[in-house]
Amino acid sequence: MAPAALFMLRVIVRVVGPGAPPGATVVPTGEGLSVEHRPQDTGDALTGVDMFAGLEPDVRQRVLAAAVPRTYRKGQILFVEGDPGESLIILKRGSVAVFRTAPTGERAVLTVARPPDVLGEVSLLDASTRSASAEAIEDCQALALSRAAFMELVHSNPRILDAVMRSVGALIRRLTEQNADHVFLDLPGRVAKTLVRLAGESQAPMITIELNQSQLAEMAGGSRQSVNQAIGSFASRGWLRTEGRRIVVTDVSALRRRAGMTTA
Repeated sequence: MAPAALFMLRVIVRVVGPGAPPGATVVPTGEGLSVEHRPQDTGDALTGVDMFAGLEPDVRQRVLAAAVPRTYRKGQILFVEGDPGESLIILKRGSVAVFRTAPTGERAVLTVARPPDVLGEVSLLDASTRSASAEAIEDCQALALSRAAFMELVHSNPRILDAVMRSVGALIRRLTEQNADHVFLDLPGRVAKTLVRLAGESQAPMITIELNQSQLAEMAGGSRQSVNQAIGSFASRGWLRTEGRRIVVTDVSALRRRAGMTTA
């Protein structure tokens, strides 16, 4: 993988979500095969979603009424780069890897999203195709809002555009930082920083990350062999341990120091 591959990390990949609920129906969606169902109790699922949090409760309820609940199984493709951007996907549970694929077949993970992240808002606004692919890395529950419903909401609630602009601004800041990481950090430093970002703000003494080393290599922009060596080095220092497809972080502070994120 090219060492300059970009990666965007926003969230923890830690908790395995549930599978499809009893009575769920598998349906083709045009953006991968999903399991469509109506949860027994959705509550106000949009309260924590920045794009919708500022709306009046009755408006959020209209959004929920227009959205289609979906369940994606681990390993399932939600959409593929180049697909029409026909829906906005709001994650309720689980995590999704968003990635680009090189002509050689190599993958670079751009972001790992989990609730309350939203996927696909930009392609809905400019009617463009998907700029990346997305794969469920654990069982996921989501809401899908069609482009027509989304645009109707934007026209009647211009404040949503402010939230979209904030999202784009945050993306640009992340890209700037990650480009700098590829210039100033060696691969072990990037691996350490990736793990710290995935660990999030947890204060737990041990943090389990549901991620294999191939996926970690795609995020850190290095070969699997080189990333394995970095993981082995961290393990020998007692900073983490591996358990199959899991990485258990035991010393986040040490990883932060290795990533140059603190001088302490």
